[in-house]
Amino acid sequence: MTKPFASVRALAGAFALGLLVAACGQPESETKTADTAPPADAGVVNLYTARHYDSDLRLYERFTELTGIRVNRIEGNPDTLIARMQSEGEASPADVFVAADAGALWRVQDAGLFQPANSTMLQEAIPANLREPGGHWYGFSRRARIVAYDAAKVRPEEVDTYEELASPRFRGKLCVRSSDSVYNLSLVGALIEVWGEAKTRAWVEGIVANMARQPEGGDRDQIRAVGAGICEVAITNSYYYIRLASGEDAGDREITERVKLAFPSLDGRGAHVNISGGGVAANAPNFDNAVKLLEFLASPEAQSLVAEYNNEYPASPSVTVPAPVSAYAPFEAHPMSVARYGPRQAAAQAMMSQAGWR
Repeated sequence: MTKPFASVRALAGAFALGLLVAACGQPESETKTADTAPPADAGVVNLYTARHYDSDLRLYERFTELTGIRVNRIEGNPDTLIARMQSEGEASPADVFVAADAGALWRVQDAGLFQPANSTMLQEAIPANLREPGGHWYGFSRRARIVAYDAAKVRPEEVDTYEELASPRFRGKLCVRSSDSVYNLSLVGALIEVWGEAKTRAWVEGIVANMARQPEGGDRDQIRAVGAGICEVAITNSYYYIRLASGEDAGDREITERVKLAFPSLDGRGAHVNISGGGVAANAPNFDNAVKLLEFLASPEAQSLVAEYNNEYPASPSVTVPAPVSAYAPFEAHPMSVARYGPRQAAAQAMMSQAGWR
């Protein structure tokens, strides 16, 4: 069931703990407040978001503090929110749609639920391969889909390409989440884009043959399974591993002392990366405020906060990567446009289902 709107209000001075409507508050920020006070009532922006991270609430508080624009928030999974916007039609209150995967953003675009936001600031702040060419959506943070491996059993050179994950070397030794994970769909979509369908189908079949168990759980569960000896390698997003390595749970930190990260190369051009991002809804009643929110999310301040509190990489190469993410930042990222993943998702899903990837 979709949550009701939650107004995220700015807090005076430095960020202190506060109460949000239908959401929890966030800890104090080190970011300085604006030199001049924003308008007392600058209106609202209605956000439909498929990102479910408490750290994002801090971003919305900061945006309100800077602009006076209140953020009304509805959360849900991408397909639920898409269906909601379709049922609302031209009367939809949605101004901005945010999702944690380029494939999900493409689904919104394919449903005709975005309109272009051709902001000069957005185009200059976000690299061309991390945004939709027509300005329908923009990536604000990056995450790499890479490999966690048991350092006592696997040599780094054995997992330095994606091809190797499907090789007989890892028969019965691979953990991965389900095929309907949009992260896996985007990865396979990227492989189709680079390799074509025949080679990618063989890779998918190799992945299924290598599974140590049927897919279950999320990415952190795959990493923990490597730590428990259930498998030797696992496919995961980078930020899940960084969370375990830098979190408060001593057991998880101990796992990452034995389980390490590898950044496989796709066709010799770097690791597969995905984005979190957003765009302006097709029938946005508050278009100007929607663009302002997107521009704020693309700002160095917002990108740094996302990296620091959600362990993602900034989208812009000019933004300094804060700790603890900085320790995992020096890697080569594949330059493929993230806009290519979505159109390949149907083929990827069919291929994975046919191979028995549950």
